[in-house]
Amino acid sequence: MSNTITFEDFTKVDLRIGTIIEVNDFPEARNPAYQLTIDFGDLGIKRSSAQITTLYKKEDLLKKQIVAVVNFPKKQIAKFMSECLVLGAVNGKDVILLNSENRVKNGTPVA
Repeated sequence: MSNTITFEDFTKVDLRIGTIIEVNDFPEARNPAYQLTIDFGDLGIKRSSAQITTLYKKEDLLKKQIVAVVNFPKKQIAKFMSECLVLGAVNGKDVILLNSENRVKNGTPVA
């Protein structure tokens, strides 16, 4: 197990549901990745780089709802600015995206 955090630490992490509205190849990334554009409703549109190419085709990702951390600082990845962190379960080189079992409003908080 990694370091223990407090409940207050956890409450600082803003997890939200968003819908992927655009997917592009990211050939400049060190590891195979896509550039995602995600709609978070009232929070707006954010972009993210995601190393999810082993299990997901671009066309399968469109309109898919995902879980992301939306309150990290922006991070420059090659020539791309990532604005949120899409969450997934890591299984070797595969990343299985976390999502809502039922469709919910974009921007819905995850607790």
